[in-house]
Amino acid sequence: MTENNSRKKFSRISIIHYWKLVFRSCLFIAAFVIYILDKSKGVTKPLIRSDIPAPIIVAIWWIFIIELFLRFFPSSLESMGCQKQFRRNYIPTGNEFKQLLNPGESKHSTLIVILSWLLLNGAIFSLFFTEIIDEGILILISLAYSVCDMICILFFCPFQEWMMKNKCCGSCRIYNWDYIMMFTPLILIRNFYALSLFALSLALLIKWEIDFKFHPERFYENSNSSLSCKNCKEKLCSHKKSLRLFLIKRNELLKKIIK
Repeated sequence: MTENNSRKKFSRISIIHYWKLVFRSCLFIAAFVIYILDKSKGVTKPLIRSDIPAPIIVAIWWIFIIELFLRFFPSSLESMGCQKQFRRNYIPTGNEFKQLLNPGESKHSTLIVILSWLLLNGAIFSLFFTEIIDEGILILISLAYSVCDMICILFFCPFQEWMMKNKCCGSCRIYNWDYIMMFTPLILIRNFYALSLFALSLALLIKWEIDFKFHPERFYENSNSSLSCKNCKEKLCSHKKSLRLFLIKRNELLKKIIK
């Protein structure tokens, strides 16, 4: 691999996403440890009423709020996947806009995603209402979702591979659904920090869908040249391709060893 190719694979957006992955992973691990310690001490509401200093809670809340807030406006710190709805990122290809689908995408793709997400979280909500899990577990699930969000972008995305069939994050129809997905469990927690994160992520989802309704041409590669591979400066897909290539080579090696 040449030095230039290496640099391409670690664009500024890639580095930001790796930092987010590290931060969110550490946050999840810390919350998990605190939950276990609270449980061992017999705390009535583990992780909710713990000894975490208020400034730390506020700082974490602000980090997610700022991330959310940036999504509402054009930003060079965000991926084109969530920036394509803005007029400044729309470069007409000159092709007549006829369809509302990316290559390989089904017209039922978004519906499948919605139903899958409702089914998963419906099961979680059922466990909560039957008191099998508590509010602390809901927070842990939300933090786990936030880690999975970065894994989806950098390494493997089940929504992309199994449901949406889009070629990359840049052309993802549901990119800005990520925060509402992350904070879905928080809707059951009667807490300002939790509910404000859910409310703002819901507002982001509504804005995204309104933009899609009135400017669908900005969301597809056949009509927006900004989403083409030749104009991509992020190269986020390179991480998934590298992982896929590694797994293929590993499987081939294992087959040779077995034989």
